[in-house]
Amino acid sequence: MWDTELAICAEEEVVSFTIKFGDGSPVPSHALERPARRVTSALLAALAFVIAMFAAPVAHATDPTLSLGSGYVTDQVGVLSSGDLSSAESQLTALYNDTGVDFFVVLVDSFTNPSNSQEWADAVAEANGLGKTQYILAIATEDRQFYTSADNEGPLTMDELDDLEASIKPLLSNGDYSGAIELAASEAAAALGTSGGSSGGSSGGSSGSGVGSVLFWLIAIAAIAFLIWWLASRRKKPVSTANRTLGEGAASTADLAKAAASALVRTDDAVKTSTQELDFARAQFGDAATAEFARALEQAQQSLDQAFHYKQQLDDEIPDTEAQQREWFTSIIQLCTQANENLDAKSATFDELRKLEADAPQALERVRGARAAAATAVSGSVAELETLRSRFSAAALSTVADNPQQSQSRLEFADERIAAAESSIASGDNSQAAVSIRAAEEATSQATLLAQAITRLGSDLAAATGNITALIADLENDLLTAASLPDQDGRLAQTVTATRQRIDEAKAQLTQASGNPLTALASLEAANTTIDALIAEARDAQGRNQRAQQVLGQTIRQAQAQISAAGDFITSRRGAIGAEARTRHAEASAALQQALALQSTNPEQALQYAQRADQLAREAIQYAERDVNSFQYPQQVQGNGAAGAILGGILIDSILRGGSGRGGSWGGGGFGGGGFGGGRPSGGGHSGGGLGPGSYGGGRTRGRRGGGRF
Repeated sequence: MWDTELAICAEEEVVSFTIKFGDGSPVPSHALERPARRVTSALLAALAFVIAMFAAPVAHATDPTLSLGSGYVTDQVGVLSSGDLSSAESQLTALYNDTGVDFFVVLVDSFTNPSNSQEWADAVAEANGLGKTQYILAIATEDRQFYTSADNEGPLTMDELDDLEASIKPLLSNGDYSGAIELAASEAAAALGTSGGSSGGSSGGSSGSGVGSVLFWLIAIAAIAFLIWWLASRRKKPVSTANRTLGEGAASTADLAKAAASALVRTDDAVKTSTQELDFARAQFGDAATAEFARALEQAQQSLDQAFHYKQQLDDEIPDTEAQQREWFTSIIQLCTQANENLDAKSATFDELRKLEADAPQALERVRGARAAAATAVSGSVAELETLRSRFSAAALSTVADNPQQSQSRLEFADERIAAAESSIASGDNSQAAVSIRAAEEATSQATLLAQAITRLGSDLAAATGNITALIADLENDLLTAASLPDQDGRLAQTVTATRQRIDEAKAQLTQASGNPLTALASLEAANTTIDALIAEARDAQGRNQRAQQVLGQTIRQAQAQISAAGDFITSRRGAIGAEARTRHAEASAALQQALALQSTNPEQALQYAQRADQLAREAIQYAERDVNSFQYPQQVQGNGAAGAILGGILIDSILRGGSGRGGSWGGGGFGGGGFGGGRPSGGGHSGGGLGPGSYGGGRTRGRRGGGRF
């Protein structure tokens, strides 16, 4: 037994319906609450009507505390925009389609009756008859509490739910409820996998015949829903996902939407107005005079068209994620800004042209005066260039070599345009006069600029000459400084040689009649940068060496003391000392010798060796003390004297065998003397001997105790 809920919104072309079982639990057909075109809406409406006719209405078992409605998201607070709701519904629907799991979300101000978040969420789940594969994320926006109600036997484990809640908590804290919902759906999908979950909730509260009907209509609904999705996916490809996480100062999606809409309106008005003005200007001044304005307007129109395209993507029937909305809103704002900048870049020039038309006679007089001033400047620059040629090379003057000819050409063009403007004014055609005046102004301005460039270059060359003199003096001081610094790798000497060569070349440039101070100055500046860096590096190394020298002596003395202490301890207790302590003592002694060898030439490296020697000696003492503490004396040794002799390595271990009655063919008890040579006797059968002292020789001649350390 089941019933249906049908909702049709003609204005937004949305059809939604929900099939519910007798116990109130919804059949998972909520994926069909999706915007569509009118033909699709009509199809869904007809389907919903057929379902309603075949459905046998029954009363719900209980009245739920809060009805979940027909969708996945119930927002009683109003914190989600229509776009947020659409995006959330789309993603939660996709979760069900992929996993068979329903994930409902409820947003309220606070949890009441009961006030405990868990009890409240569970009560809503029970009141709505949710099954094992259906979850509720309850969010109290004012209480700032949330809880996910789940059946213990559901497909999501408790650990997975804990991870889900932990992941969405930062977004909830920032008030990004839409982002939290979408992230919860993503986390659930990741935990379940794309093939996990069963379409539970389809068996309770219905008879056998009812199940057959439900399954039939569910299959039909799923087929139509898939068809809608397939058609929509062919029409529209989503843009790349924008960053979801918003900073504290980031604009909300709603604010971006308002800004984008406002930018579209303003820019569209600006383009329309500019188009009208350009049409008027073309009629007055001609296409040639207005070509640059036409290009700017065309670029602005292209940007605006693209912005409108994005807006249509946002307004069409296909739901967009919040990430897509934010990206498109941002793109709209950027495109509108670009369009306005293109128009603004030419607006001043456009206004000037219109002013020239209204004031053509006076503007003509102004350009005549400007032309006369430019001619004077050009005449003076010609003489100035000849003076510069007598002092500097052609390479130094290459950028202004043809400036006199170029400036004279501009003046001639200005004269032609001035004459044309006079003729246009005389005939009453101020529009064409304005175009000619504009061209004359530009030509006059360029002629003046070409003349000024010669003067400016002369000033730059004079300044470079003075700078060269000052820089040479600075480099001479650097050379003296470099000579006083240590140069362990020879780089400083090479740099000194190269710098001296640069200085000599620069001095030659100053004395030559055709030099190039700018090139010489650039060469000196490069040399100065190089030598300054090496001097700083050498000074730093010198400073480090000085600091190392200050502590080197004390560190060496300290290392020597530790090495001596370790050596004395090991020697006097060598019968118990193993390889670790002896190795570190030997390495410490070697490191100390390195430190002593380098202390006069490389104090910094010598300090490192001295510090290592001290550390190794300390470790040798630690290992030696450990060996002594764990040493076990032989049981047959009696008396402190013998024990001490064994610890000190004075007595060889062979006495232990001899004293126990296991002597060889000769010798026996008593304290026989050991001699120079190996540990094996020269005569046959000798395996014992007295408790003899160790003697000079290899390891086989030493007195040893039996066994090993473990």
